[in-house]
Amino acid sequence: MVNVKLRDDVRAYENGVLALEIARSLGAGLFKAVCVCKINGEVMDLRTPVNEDCEIEFLTFDSDEGKYAFRHTASHILAQAVKRLYPEAKLAIGPAIDNGFYYDFDVPEAFSTEDLAKIEAEMKKIVKEDLKLERFEMTPAEAIAYYEEKNEPYKVELIQKHAESGEPISFYKQGEFTELCAGPHIPSTGTVKAFKLTSATGAYWHGDSKNKMLCRVYGTAFPKASELEEYLQQMEEARKRDHNKIGRELEYFTTVDYIGQGLPIMLPKGAKVIQTLSRFVEDEEARRGWLLTKTPYMAKRELYKISGHWDHYLDGMFVLGDPYDEEKECFALRPMTCPFQYQAYLNRARSYRDLPLRYDETSTLFRNEDSGEMHGLIRVRQFTISEGHLMCTPEQLEDEFRSCLELAIYMLKAVGLYEDVSYRFSQWDPNDREKYIGTEEEWDNAQGMMGRILDHLGINYKIGVGEAAFYGPKLDIQIKNVWGKEDTLITIQIDPMIAEKFGMEYTDRDGSKKNPIIIHRTSIGCYERTLALLIEKYAGALPLWIAPTQAIVLPITDRNDEASRKVFAKLQEAGLRTEIDSRSETLGYKLREARLQKIPFMLVIGDKEAEEGTVSVRKRGVGEIGSMSVDDFIAMAVKDVKDLAIW
Repeated sequence: MVNVKLRDDVRAYENGVLALEIARSLGAGLFKAVCVCKINGEVMDLRTPVNEDCEIEFLTFDSDEGKYAFRHTASHILAQAVKRLYPEAKLAIGPAIDNGFYYDFDVPEAFSTEDLAKIEAEMKKIVKEDLKLERFEMTPAEAIAYYEEKNEPYKVELIQKHAESGEPISFYKQGEFTELCAGPHIPSTGTVKAFKLTSATGAYWHGDSKNKMLCRVYGTAFPKASELEEYLQQMEEARKRDHNKIGRELEYFTTVDYIGQGLPIMLPKGAKVIQTLSRFVEDEEARRGWLLTKTPYMAKRELYKISGHWDHYLDGMFVLGDPYDEEKECFALRPMTCPFQYQAYLNRARSYRDLPLRYDETSTLFRNEDSGEMHGLIRVRQFTISEGHLMCTPEQLEDEFRSCLELAIYMLKAVGLYEDVSYRFSQWDPNDREKYIGTEEEWDNAQGMMGRILDHLGINYKIGVGEAAFYGPKLDIQIKNVWGKEDTLITIQIDPMIAEKFGMEYTDRDGSKKNPIIIHRTSIGCYERTLALLIEKYAGALPLWIAPTQAIVLPITDRNDEASRKVFAKLQEAGLRTEIDSRSETLGYKLREARLQKIPFMLVIGDKEAEEGTVSVRKRGVGEIGSMSVDDFIAMAVKDVKDLAIW
């Protein structure tokens, strides 16, 4: 017998009992809903036998682990359907993702909308067959031979990467279909009741443009049709809000093929929003004791060798010259500002009286992102960021970390994103030591230090193993775009290691030399990403204080043009970002155009208004709010700007 600790009690079962049978013993409702289980904290299949005393937690689709297993199984159903319909298709990879799943196929022609409908129909047959998913293992040699016989080159490549360890390779079988996979999965295909293939697009193998372009099929899956329908409605709303669509329609930004992917052109509206935000951030940071620096966009490789970027981040950098020819001078565009700002610290000797020392910068950075990762303004190769580095003593660390977090929260509230974020404590992965600088002891100390601070501050966070920077742990403030894809918006990092590498010291009270602890932080993150998220959150109707155009003056006829230009000039003089539409079009046409451009205030001037020195005001989302003097409108608008900006 084995003793199994469940949520409320401990129960005894026959040795070798399947986790699935334990779930069945706890009730039909749980048995029907459960997707996977955790045995002593490790996520496992429900077909896993229990051979020793343990603790089991059963996970439904409501959990992240349950969703992953459910949708990963849906990706296997997709691959099985494709192989039934298109036997010549070569299989690549098919993971679950935040809002569904995808599978990459090597096929002669990309799948069309009609092809996806056929594949969906075949998937429904596989679900109806209720095929059991059974896990088994092969040796690396057996696995390679198996896929070579099936002429599946991508699977062979994947296995070869892991073959050196000699560890068994795991597979899952459902009917006639066998898939290389670590799992876990739900017990059978019959549970995947509601699914939809949403799109087919191109994706390079391994996300590298040097490799072959594959056909990536996206989909999503739910246990109930009602949940799928609700999701599809959300996706329809997402399409309407997608910054990649409306940001172009509203002329915030554009892209040009012969300039390059991930290199957006900020049009006047987008540039104005970023300028407004960056000035707001710089002013607020100055008020809180941050000192502005301006540093070069590039540096010689020697700087990056000291910082560790050359050894740990070279693939993500744009290098000017041969990085491997030590005889010739070689430069690289900066992916981060930290090693540059350290030079400001090193400009003269420092004492404990100088600390904390806070440097900030509106930094343009360059990162060689994979082509498959880039999306609109969310992830780009050149971007601008509100970056800062703070040098402090160990005694000052918690207060300074708190002040960085308070600044980030202030900024999130100012732009209206505070309620949309979550927190991740990003830690190192001790099983992947090559990614990081420092010793295990240094990492344990750094993470322990950060963990104590976060717990003391009461931050509700998730842990992300392997998500740390190569030089230290960090608090990542996470946010999702309209498609459910999560990205980091703001980060605050503790770095107790890099100061020694650069020779950064201060003289302490007792006369001894010590290395400061460094906090890397952003206050509003990447401006391009923030703009994208704001466009999506507000569907292009940005809050008044950051709207690129805050008011537009609309003369009804040509004879009202002179009076309208006087109003226009007065609004601009008051600091309101204003346009005037003097085209010989009807008022209805002009109002419709202004509404489509999401302009907060529309000021109509006809004969009566011109004579009385007033404006007829229409407010976005409200409609006509009446006639008022120009001065009264300016007072109202300026107050609204200040109130919304919380400054």
